[in-house]
Amino acid sequence: MGLPMAERVLAAGFDLVTTFHTRREPAGQLASKGARIVASPEEIARAAEIIVTIVPADRELMEVVTGHHGLARSLTQGQILIEMTTALPATVREIERLLAPAGVGVLDAPVSGGVTGAVNGTLTIMAGGEKALLDRCRPLLEAMGSKIVHVGGVGQGKVVKMVNQMMAAVHILTVGEAFALGVRCGADPATLYEVIRDSSGSSRMMEARMPMLRSGAFDPGFKLDLMKKDVNLALDSARAEGVPMLLGSVAGQILSAASAAGNGSADFAIAAQFLADLAGVRLSTQKPEELRP
Repeated sequence: MGLPMAERVLAAGFDLVTTFHTRREPAGQLASKGARIVASPEEIARAAEIIVTIVPADRELMEVVTGHHGLARSLTQGQILIEMTTALPATVREIERLLAPAGVGVLDAPVSGGVTGAVNGTLTIMAGGEKALLDRCRPLLEAMGSKIVHVGGVGQGKVVKMVNQMMAAVHILTVGEAFALGVRCGADPATLYEVIRDSSGSSRMMEARMPMLRSGAFDPGFKLDLMKKDVNLALDSARAEGVPMLLGSVAGQILSAASAAGNGSADFAIAAQFLADLAGVRLSTQKPEELRP
């Protein structure tokens, strides 16, 4: 996600300073387009007015901000951190608390729309923080997203994102289980899709992931292990708030099982095929007679 988002920022005419974590290649691609590469987050904080972070999870986020060469070592009065990771609300609120004495503003702004949305600049951005801070950052955010919604204070961006992710996971698993039922009962999966896409059972998740399920190719737009992590964030928050999560808990277990079966690096749509496999159904096969075990 970070590479195409940064490319959009460059294309919009912003100066860009970046670094790398485990792989240098994305930073090299950005350098070829005019970005300046530095050795650490600490150096980015010395060079930029607005800093954007988007990393895999809470642990990496805290490392980037508070680590030995983290952002916190150089951030000063008037700078802004736009934090776009899907993480726990408590984590970004802790970061806001740590940075407040230095006069650093924090905008909690996770995104939805996948790699396609990042490439096209059509992401939905869920912004939590002060409205004035959002207005100051809006030109930069508009380089990355077409829908920017102020959802409340810092942490509320993370809340809205984890709710979205839990629903997306449940939706795609429902597709796998329901289509497996239809195929075992003799329905053609192409016909099921044609009818359901214009009926009450349709969802954006079915529309977005059905091409993968029909082709059997699960090149990652969003890895299953990342979706598993996101659903677990929702489950952790639900436990803390005393909210029953019956469907969410089942979704988390299925994603964990699909990951343990070796699917963690594939797109999370493979979890729908994982469920269909339990019924001996391959959703990529178009002839119903070939789908029975």
